[in-house]
Amino acid sequence: MYKYTHADQAMVDERVEQFRDQTRRFLAGELPEEQYLPLRLQNGLYIQRHAPMLRIAVPYGLMASYQVRKLAEITRKYDRGYGHFTTRTNLQLNWPKLEEVPDILAELASVQMHAIQTSGNCIRNTTTDPYAGINANEVEDPRPYCEIIRQWSTFHPEFAFLPRKFKIAVIGTAEDRAATQVHDIGLHVVKNEEGEVGFEVIVGGGLGRIPVIGKTIREFLPRKHLLSYLDAILRVYNLHGRRDSKSKYKSRIKILVENMGAREFTKLVEKEWETFTKDGELTLTDANIETAKSYFPEFDYEHIDTLASQSELNKHLENKAFADWYSRNTVAHKVAGYRAVVVSLKAGLVNGKYVPAGDVTHEQLDRLADLADEYSFGEIRGTHQQNLVFADVKQTDLYALWEALTEIDLARPNIGTLTDMIVCPGFDLCALANATTFNIAEQIEKHFDDLDYLYDLGDIQLNMSGCVNACAHHHVADIGILGVDKKGEHWYQFSLGGSSKSDTRLGNILGRSVATEEVAPTLQKVLDVYTQQRHVEGDNPEPFSEFVQRVGITPFKEAVYG
Repeated sequence: MYKYTHADQAMVDERVEQFRDQTRRFLAGELPEEQYLPLRLQNGLYIQRHAPMLRIAVPYGLMASYQVRKLAEITRKYDRGYGHFTTRTNLQLNWPKLEEVPDILAELASVQMHAIQTSGNCIRNTTTDPYAGINANEVEDPRPYCEIIRQWSTFHPEFAFLPRKFKIAVIGTAEDRAATQVHDIGLHVVKNEEGEVGFEVIVGGGLGRIPVIGKTIREFLPRKHLLSYLDAILRVYNLHGRRDSKSKYKSRIKILVENMGAREFTKLVEKEWETFTKDGELTLTDANIETAKSYFPEFDYEHIDTLASQSELNKHLENKAFADWYSRNTVAHKVAGYRAVVVSLKAGLVNGKYVPAGDVTHEQLDRLADLADEYSFGEIRGTHQQNLVFADVKQTDLYALWEALTEIDLARPNIGTLTDMIVCPGFDLCALANATTFNIAEQIEKHFDDLDYLYDLGDIQLNMSGCVNACAHHHVADIGILGVDKKGEHWYQFSLGGSSKSDTRLGNILGRSVATEEVAPTLQKVLDVYTQQRHVEGDNPEPFSEFVQRVGITPFKEAVYG
């Protein structure tokens, strides 16, 4: 992972002190709210329903164990003892005191972390595949390109005040685990017919009030032109994107591309690129790319006797609880004898109390840091699904790691199941939300508490947002739930058939919204249609996503509404 240079550290330290003075002046009444607002947003600080919220940047989801320990210390010292991982792999603190935020930023800077550009109308944290670098099907590890983008975009003066926020995701495989097609820019590492590495460039995706799937504006961009082409896209957006105060929801690049048309937008980008940025100082040299790659060297993997390793593993697989976890929460690795482990942050009900999706306590963070040092080269990754990953675990260590994760309630074997929900904080915390989400998630957890039933359902992505801003990406879930306000009461609208994978599509709205107490029963009716009508060949039932595409929305409407 990238390590700060002396200049990097000095820049971040200086930014902390600037914000400390700005906050001091604001609290003293010397700096008006309208002037403080953009300053705090550029430092990741929101004002939520009950308290400030600080969003901490985790570039491309990668954290060292010492950084995770610092996050544990910060949540313990300055918050309520827990943090919340988001779909952009960042960590949010929901209860910091405004006057202590500069101290938090100083603590983060001590371990080469910050909250810069995690809010505001700027280029946000670039995200990627949580299995980057370990997937055998990868064209190339996308993380070096994420790092190149991070260095280019951080403190970029021209793009610090865009018409709206701007998000970029990069993947290196045909499988999309970063929802690239619903980003402002999605980049797919590809090879052309000559075997040269470059990018498919997708622009104009996004969810929220007006969900849109991005359009490919270049099938192949040579990698040396990555930054110059991104720069051209941002320049066109900066020039043509709407900025009038009434058009907040029409200011995203997705609206510009939709209104202008992908072809016309592409013409403007190509002209901007050819005229101003192509072959200029932003052109990447082989040395630039090799330097970025040097930040992600391959670990010193052990040569493992795979036969002996598999024999030992088979003995442990006689334990059904471990076997379930191994099947659901571990992933193939390109190196023989290793696997990636997904740590579920969807504990559900622990001692009868619901734990919100993505939440992790300071004790768990400390223990995760220790386990990363012991079993995964001291690194932890965040995922788009609000989980964590140990990317490099020896197969012979899996059982011991499972036991350790079980002790801290982080070994729930539910990855990919209905209860592996993406859930935004909703009305309980967010000032923008229209409806609560935690109570609905708890209702679903209590209703669907049979693990064998969940396994029979197979892979189902359930996402739930508390408002149209769609922070939980409900539009692109197999089953999406949207909270709405009806005269002060919370109601919930269902959508079916979405996907954020390589076959990205928007779900179809099922019908009228249902009352709070009807959410789990309605979900049961939807699932009953699937289990009663799906095709089954041998032991392989038709996946839910394929079933919905085959039968359409009508059978579900009839089951729910009669």
